[in-house]
Amino acid sequence: MQRRSMKLGAAFVALLVAVSACSSNKRGGGGGGPTSTAPVGAASSVGSTGAAADAAKFGTLDSPCGKGDAKGATEQGVTDTLISIGYGDDRGFAQNPGLNKEIGDAVKAMIKWCNDQGGINGRTIKGDFYDAAITQVNTAMQQACKADFMLVGEGWAGDEGAEQTRIGCKLPAVPAYTVGPDFANAPMMYQALPNPDDYQVASIFYQLAKQFPGALDGFAIANSNLPAIQATSAKVAAAVKTAGYKVLDCGVTTSYTGEPSYVPFAQKFKQCGAKIIYLPTPGPLTNNLITAIHQVGLDPIYVMQANGYTADFAKWNTAGFGNKVYVMSAFEPLENAAAVPAVRQYVDAVQAVGGKTALLGMQGASSFLLWATAAKACGADLTRQCVVNNLAKEHEWTGGGLNAPTDPGANLPSKCGLILKLDGTKWVQDFPSETGKFDCNDEYAVKTPEATWGTTLNSDRIATKFLTGDVIKPQS
Repeated sequence: MQRRSMKLGAAFVALLVAVSACSSNKRGGGGGGPTSTAPVGAASSVGSTGAAADAAKFGTLDSPCGKGDAKGATEQGVTDTLISIGYGDDRGFAQNPGLNKEIGDAVKAMIKWCNDQGGINGRTIKGDFYDAAITQVNTAMQQACKADFMLVGEGWAGDEGAEQTRIGCKLPAVPAYTVGPDFANAPMMYQALPNPDDYQVASIFYQLAKQFPGALDGFAIANSNLPAIQATSAKVAAAVKTAGYKVLDCGVTTSYTGEPSYVPFAQKFKQCGAKIIYLPTPGPLTNNLITAIHQVGLDPIYVMQANGYTADFAKWNTAGFGNKVYVMSAFEPLENAAAVPAVRQYVDAVQAVGGKTALLGMQGASSFLLWATAAKACGADLTRQCVVNNLAKEHEWTGGGLNAPTDPGANLPSKCGLILKLDGTKWVQDFPSETGKFDCNDEYAVKTPEATWGTTLNSDRIATKFLTGDVIKPQS
């Protein structure tokens, strides 16, 4: 298939495409802040009624926010003057304090950005922040079920543990990301960067195969005992084979709560001949593993998905042990803020609330914009059904230039990606080398075998484990 480079700009203006997904891809049914002291699982509120801003756009996207005269208590969480949405992250996780804090910070910032323009059709957005701390996700969901119109831009590593509760209270979600298999292909769920069970984005594996052909016979995975990570690792193992890699069984599975020593795991990688190692998550535990691998004399290439791109990871790399870390992204890096207006606006918005910027935060911001665009189109009659209908029609989404084109309406991943690389304590764009470009190819979205899905999907590609007959489905 022919490769093409796609440049962000006018060609990628976000479009509202009012068409149904083709039958081969059909999909049925489809505040706190950085100083929040809300207890684990509890909610705090943030809202703003500041003066209207001049921001008529977010990057290339016409702003979905502004004044209006919408009235009516049309749904739970909607009044004449307010729209209550739930959001959150896992910043209270004891083994990794501040985990994914950038996601909550991004949504808090976007709420303020939107309210400063007048809200959604004149209704002020009130954000209810939930710290799920990984293990308290169902407690957070139970509270959101009682108070909120929708979940918007949340990112919970243990999302699977609350899926039955979410579906039971018919609470639609537009998350920053999904982890659990029953949430990744869930009903009433749409996200700016789809990550469905039956596909794996493999752009970085193809791209690195061309850069490092000598590593093709030594692909290893640093697995975890967290079920959600195991499911992702299984998909990665299947996808990399299509790019020509031989997957080694090095027998490395670490505890997500940490290990007393990572040297035994590093020795396993060395003994099995690992040349390129897939790392599932960033943080102190991964840093310890990389350090141990260096200590045993192994010098592999490391590959990570988008969550690896964090400022904390770069700050840690003072010794250069992570100089061979490569991260896949369908989002523009923060380093491109001067060249990409949407990135600049994201950074400015988060800094205005004293928050933390990172790639996962941009995912949260893009999902917020996706939700806000769908909500605005409902006008005064703001219902969950209306928003779901509008989300299902969105088949080319760029978040105003934050990300490569995606298909939220059909829950299909992007076929584009770029590679970021650690270089000392900074991130650099490794491939493509030109700022503002993504490398795109149809083969980068790999259809994965059913055995790796971690759940059962129906003919509409919806997970069936918690599915009920009364979920909110898109209506034409």
